[in-house]
Amino acid sequence: MAKSNVSLRVARNAKNDEFYTRYEDIAREIDAYYEYDHDVFRDKTVLCPCDDPEWSNFTRYFATNFQRLGLKKLISTSYAYSAGSRRLTLCEKDSPYYDADKHATHGKVFTLTGNGDGNTTTGTDDTTTRSGSTATIEFSGYLEGDGDFRSDEVTALRDEADIIITNPPFSLFRDFLRWVTDGNKQFAIIGNMNAITYKEVFPLIRNGKVWLGTTKPHDFVIPNDNGLIDMNGNDVRKFGNICWYTDIDHGQRHKPLQLMTMEQNLESNKRLRRRFERDYGKIEYPHYDNYDAIEIPFTECIPSDYDGIMGVPLTFLDKHCPEQFTIEGSQRWDKSDAVRSVYCGSKETADKDLKTTIHGRETYDRIFIRKRRL
Repeated sequence: MAKSNVSLRVARNAKNDEFYTRYEDIAREIDAYYEYDHDVFRDKTVLCPCDDPEWSNFTRYFATNFQRLGLKKLISTSYAYSAGSRRLTLCEKDSPYYDADKHATHGKVFTLTGNGDGNTTTGTDDTTTRSGSTATIEFSGYLEGDGDFRSDEVTALRDEADIIITNPPFSLFRDFLRWVTDGNKQFAIIGNMNAITYKEVFPLIRNGKVWLGTTKPHDFVIPNDNGLIDMNGNDVRKFGNICWYTDIDHGQRHKPLQLMTMEQNLESNKRLRRRFERDYGKIEYPHYDNYDAIEIPFTECIPSDYDGIMGVPLTFLDKHCPEQFTIEGSQRWDKSDAVRSVYCGSKETADKDLKTTIHGRETYDRIFIRKRRL
């Protein structure tokens, strides 16, 4: 077996790596893209890989909304060793393509295209809907391999698609994002907020090729000890650090922050005053030891009257308006010339210094930003 397949099986079988996204969380995010641009999905082919089409709320959402979104085609693939794919459904069993020898070891493909009969059928045992859509999704057969997204056959489906949308295994997020961007496709995928700090991810964010979505899903359905999936939400795990990564535009990223001056923030924000007094002994914006830049512990405390480099928390990206601020780098990677020019630390260059410190104490991960000059 190929090494990549082994690693994917390990990731998928890990208890902390197989999560199913709730329908309402998918709907809130995808609807935000649609509301911003009603044509964003029109005449497009959407691929949902790393999926379990018979159980996937991604498949269900796009089947239900096929006509409203104006989709051309939906393709969903499964990974053979995931909990959902291991279960035999009537959709697969009753299909002329059913092969008992392939069920447990081969990935599956489901496709949806318009058929003109006014119905949408999701192809599962219990989620058939009639929504006025002109499409039918059906089991199209087995893949030659187990459904690893890096296989040649799933990559060929990627190349056929216009947009990739799914919740990939968290442990393979780097690999999956690289696979998507290598195909030069639009995408919306779920991942950990900490992925912002990855060397493979942050440069994409800084260069405006990736940004955060509009929502943060917190609840995910997990298979129980028998590998069963309760989509009614009885087996749920909660997270506080999950977000959408996308290159599909939405209105939230074009809303500028309403800012106050340094003086106004220090006078009115009690949380900011307590933080500065507790950590630094002064109620003023501190400068880093190793950069001529100021520390901003909370996004809402970015001052309107400071034009230099500022270090902000990762959560700033939830509110980042590219028309208002430029991203100049992070404390770890991809620093701009502007950041390099204000470096005053002990390392040979800013690129070799992966920390920001104040009074000798390292801060949390920071992103360097600067206000645009209008």
